[in-house]
Amino acid sequence: MVLSNPMDIPRIAIIHDWLTGMRGGEKCLEVFCELFPEASLMTLLHKKGSVSAVIENMEIRTSFLQHIPGIFKDYRNYLPLFPGAIESFDLSGFDIILSSSHCAAKGARIPAGSLHICYCYTPMRYAWRFFDEYFSSEHPIKRKLIAFFMNRLKRWDILTNKKVDYFIAISHNVKDRINRYYSRDADVIYPPVDIGRYGGGCGENRAVRSGYYLIVSALVPYKMVDLAVRAFNANGKDLLVVGSGSEEARLKKMSGNNIMYTGWVDDRDLGEYYSNCRALIFPGEEDFGIVPVEAQMYGKPVIAYARGGVLETVNPLGGPPRSGSGCTGVYFREQTPVSLNEAIEEFEKNETSFVPGALKDNASRFNRDRFKTEIKLYIDDKWKNRDENTK
Repeated sequence: MVLSNPMDIPRIAIIHDWLTGMRGGEKCLEVFCELFPEASLMTLLHKKGSVSAVIENMEIRTSFLQHIPGIFKDYRNYLPLFPGAIESFDLSGFDIILSSSHCAAKGARIPAGSLHICYCYTPMRYAWRFFDEYFSSEHPIKRKLIAFFMNRLKRWDILTNKKVDYFIAISHNVKDRINRYYSRDADVIYPPVDIGRYGGGCGENRAVRSGYYLIVSALVPYKMVDLAVRAFNANGKDLLVVGSGSEEARLKKMSGNNIMYTGWVDDRDLGEYYSNCRALIFPGEEDFGIVPVEAQMYGKPVIAYARGGVLETVNPLGGPPRSGSGCTGVYFREQTPVSLNEAIEEFEKNETSFVPGALKDNASRFNRDRFKTEIKLYIDDKWKNRDENTK
């Protein structure tokens, strides 16, 4: 931090929605914990051992949800309790509150005079934009009950944005949502992609032959993996699916022999799968989307649905590059098997246009050190301005 003397050291609280696994949000949280190891970390619930050692070693405080028997089996069923749980944290005495939020974390009660910065992954996806994608398979009566609570949650969510002094969005896509739903401006700092994380690239994993197309995804409805399955059933090309989730059994049942599933794999195997694939298939809409950046890190093009974060991370064939690099992917405009297969055909006709060096250069824009530096400078600046304005 920017400090005039040791007495000026601020007390920092980090608030994260929940700790149940190392996904994209937790990769950002890990950097926050590295920057502020003395901070108090508060979260709705914590499944011990589910996150990295950097996070586990923090002083972690949980809400009353932690003590509900069986909470980890399906904690999202307790969504109506999240506002009360996040507001139960006592933040008195903290100077800076950094909320790491895609759900309720930004709604904590902020003491008067404290600085609240929210690193926002998105306004609640299931409340504002993707209700049908998340809950389409539920019984109609349960859907109505969920919709009732979602409307209440949306009203609470609108009110809580007033507790935030500064929003940081993970993409311009999310910045636009913050403006649309909260009528607030946001700065953009892209999340980190650990460029050296996976290793691999030696061709040692022989579970599949090279030249396949690849999906790396949770197998849940809004990821739209079923769209890719239907497309590859039609085109007969090899598709490797890395991931698991609630849709896994259904997807396997509808898949032809040309589609293979691995479940989740360790970093080394994932690096091999990236290295040996022909291109990544990305059929869903994401707030940012770390997986397309990881694929480019391995010099692999991305065939993606033309909405969401990929519009900021993938340079499309025939379009102007955003980073000075060459083309790094192909977009398809409709979420249909026909549109996806047309994009695959376009990719194959122009495959030599994709230069691995350019793909890697584009991915390097999102490296972890860059994120760490930008976040630190941002918080330093806002604290310094707040400190000067209160003197």
